Amino acid sequence: MPIHPTAVVDRAAEIHPSADIGPHVVIDGPVRIGARTRVLAGAYLTGRTLLGADNVVHPGAVLGHEPQDLAYRGAETGLRIGDRNVFREHAEVHRGTQPGTWTEIGDDNYLMSQAHVGHNCKLGNGVIMATGATLGGHVAVEDQAFISGNCVVHQHCRIGRLVIMRGLSRASRDLPPFAIIDGTHTVRGLNRVGLRRAGFDRERVRALATAFRILFHARTNLSAAIARVEAEVRSPDVDHLLAFIRGSRRGVAFGPPRAGADDAADDE
Repeated sequence: MPIHPTAVVDRAAEIHPSADIGPHVVIDGPVRIGARTRVLAGAYLTGRTLLGADNVVHPGAVLGHEPQDLAYRGAETGLRIGDRNVFREHAEVHRGTQPGTWTEIGDDNYLMSQAHVGHNCKLGNGVIMATGATLGGHVAVEDQAFISGNCVVHQHCRIGRLVIMRGLSRASRDLPPFAIIDGTHTVRGLNRVGLRRAGFDRERVRALATAFRILFHARTNLSAAIARVEAEVRSPDVDHLLAFIRGSRRGVAFGPPRAGADDAADDE
């Protein structure tokens, strides 16, 4: 087990023999580190933090520290991380707030420098958070979402599958799957590039494009738009989109204030 002699490792920690712990790393508490995971110089891992296999934790990253929540009273909470995740320089992921709760990170996620994941968030698989992207507490992010630089997401929001948030955008509403988002939770079109890269064929993209035109081409009565989508276009992807919208408690991002605004975004 290659642990650098300058690393500080708590006796309660469990480190797989194939893991690599770099210089000046601090592992404080019952941290568990899986096979072939690399923790590079100066990273700080603490609390009830569980890392799977093949993760890479870069210098200055902080995983499992106390939540930035005034309601936190020292309860036993945790951070659970899957496999093949990358945490770049000074990324932060905090553990849960309420007793027995967890912040959860899935597999194959990439958090760039200074990305922040608040307490009790849940990230799926293949999520990318660019530099400075910030998630408040209890945010849920579905698979393959892309949160661009310096985006901010309010606590308790949901980000749907294959959403792309343009840089500097912000959200205090749920962001529907497959959408391009900018400004203040405004749907600018369908994330066609992301869909193609994810292997969606033309038929799947066409069905979603039809649904998006009805739902988000301009601000409209959402219930009426949903009913029209159900009458005119159905597919498993559209069903997922509608189920996400129906499950919203914070309200869903809306289309531009007038029809045709920034339509070119739909072709990105």
